Amino acid sequence: MTSPKVFFYVQHLLGIGHLARASRIAAALREGDFSVTMVTGGLPLEGFPAAGIDHVQLEPAVTAGDGFSKLKDAAENPIDEAAETRRREQLLAVFRARQPDIVIIEAFPFGRRQVRFELLPLLAEIERCETRPLVISSIRDILQENRKAGRDEETIALVRDHFDRVLVHGDPNFVRLEKTFPLAAEIADKVSYTGLVAPPVPEPREAEFDVIVSAGGGAVGAKLIEAAMEAYPKLPSLGRWCVIAGPNLDQAEMDRLIAMASPELEIVRFRKDFPGLLGQARLSISQAGYNTVCDILQARCRAVLIPFAAGGETEQTTRAEKLQELGLAVSVDEATLSAQALIEAIPAALTLDLAAAVPLRLDGAQRTAAILRELLAECVGKTRR
Repeated sequence: MTSPKVFFYVQHLLGIGHLARASRIAAALREGDFSVTMVTGGLPLEGFPAAGIDHVQLEPAVTAGDGFSKLKDAAENPIDEAAETRRREQLLAVFRARQPDIVIIEAFPFGRRQVRFELLPLLAEIERCETRPLVISSIRDILQENRKAGRDEETIALVRDHFDRVLVHGDPNFVRLEKTFPLAAEIADKVSYTGLVAPPVPEPREAEFDVIVSAGGGAVGAKLIEAAMEAYPKLPSLGRWCVIAGPNLDQAEMDRLIAMASPELEIVRFRKDFPGLLGQARLSISQAGYNTVCDILQARCRAVLIPFAAGGETEQTTRAEKLQELGLAVSVDEATLSAQALIEAIPAALTLDLAAAVPLRLDGAQRTAAILRELLAECVGKTRR
């Protein structure tokens, strides 16, 4: 029997969170006997997607730093009409060549308006297919709030016209879509919750570090790292620390941090085994990005969360506050972040009682594969609309 073909589009703009989550889902689909083509439009990152995934890299585009409304290329030049045309034509050519059974578009139409120049033509191309593939929107559980007037209504119209299902990668017992998308009830018949997309439970291993400080991709985590390193010598000994600065941290800043390292404090850009490190650590100090939180929950590691909130960002703050309500983390406001704030938060985090099982579903990648199988089965003998 031929494996169902999945065409998975992902555009990451600033950090690596969207790419990391999508890569986990793509790996689970491959394990579930799907054939996966992953098309990425951000800067390439070694290790994403995992080996064995057919990967097509579009001309890279990243945020131009003005609130995500404009894009620049890898050389930091503005994305012009010619670049848009090249990306659009490459995307459509790959779609036509793969002839997928399922198209998954990460974030859109709930986000990624900046790449409508290629996604709207892709949707139009899909509608012209003789055998139309299923079209899926793949979104995290908490969306950015404070959207402009009319954006939610536009999203609803696109979902109704082009999408067969919206997969929310979260647990409704934690946060429901309507918490951050007020019109969710209008598409309730198309919404499925997969559970959080967490990594496998870490294998038992000897503890390498006691405290893990991480800043996600690193592009916006310098203040967190600086506060943690300033707090480090003022705290009672907590054992060995590992500071993971992130692949996108400015090199000059990275060099400065490396000069501050010691036998008890190691500084690295990236650790592929991050979930495993958390499994044996006493404490995590990090932002509250989706993937980092999933890693923390799966490892049952006590945590201090400093949600990224610059530029009106609300997603991480909502997540951190919910986790603090559940007694699963201690949250520190980014606006008041300092070494002293961490010195006060760390003892509280170390007393969190995580003995009970985390009351959240964490098998979102595997559940995504199961839902897609169910949707394909429903299509047997039917004409896809």
